[in-house]
Amino acid sequence: MRCKRIGAGAALAAGALAVTGLAFAPAALAVTPQTATINADCGAFGSGEATLTATQDGTAATLTVKSSAITAPIALGEDSITSTLTLVKAGGGTVDFTGTENPAMAAGAPVEVGPLSGTVASGDSLEAFGGSLRMTVFGITITCTASGPQSPGPFVFD
Repeated sequence: MRCKRIGAGAALAAGALAVTGLAFAPAALAVTPQTATINADCGAFGSGEATLTATQDGTAATLTVKSSAITAPIALGEDSITSTLTLVKAGGGTVDFTGTENPAMAAGAPVEVGPLSGTVASGDSLEAFGGSLRMTVFGITITCTASGPQSPGPFVFD
C-alpha cells in the first residue's frame, strides 16, 4: 500500500510541475500582419504587385519577397542573388534584412528572394514604403521601391 501512495504522490508532483511549467512558458512572439502587399517599381526589370511575408523568433526576423509581376531576366541558380530589403521604422530610422537565399529561377520566372534576416525590437513598426529592395546578380544591382504604403499596413513586431 505504501508503494501505491508514493507512486501517486510522485505522479501528482510531476503533474503539478508540468502545469507550472506551462503557466510560466514564454509566449510565442508574432508579427502582424504576417503578409503584406506592395506595388513595386524595379525600373526596366518590371513593376507590379509583390508580397512580403514576415516571421519572428525573439529579436530575429525574416522577410521573403515574391512577385509574379517582376521576372528574372535570365536563368538564375539557387542562392545566387545577394539581397538587402530596407524597411522604414515608424519612429525614424531603417532596418535592413539581408541574405543570399533564393530558389533557382528560369528566365521569365517570377522573382523570389528570402528569407532575408534582420534584427527587430519589440514594438518595431516597419513599412516598405520609403525603403527599397536591392538585388545584386552577376554584379548588376537592381533596385526596387514601393510606390505607396504596404497593405494592410506596416509589420508590427512583438
